Amino acid sequence: MKKKSPIDMLDTFGEDRVLGVSIKSLVAIGMTVAVAVSGYSMIKRDIEIAKELPIPPVTKEEFRLQTEIIDNAILETKEDISEIKEQMNRMESRLFENSRR
Repeated sequence: MKKKSPIDMLDTFGEDRVLGVSIKSLVAIGMTVAVAVSGYSMIKRDIEIAKELPIPPVTKEEFRLQTEIIDNAILETKEDISEIKEQMNRMESRLFENSRR
């Protein structure tokens, strides 16, 4: 591939280009930035509004579901602890038998 001379590179800067970037690309970049800025400002405004709203009370259904989830977690933890105890007992008995030999 032949390297272009600086004079040949000037051809890339035409009437429809600004600093080597086409006008279409500049418009697309500008619109993208505008959409991003407006989205950011909308989200920021929504957050400020949400900060001012009162905290909704916990309903009976939500409380029941939270309690049920916590109870299930406790039961699973109890089962895990009993399994770990069984494994430790087996390991202790094996260790005791191996130490007697």
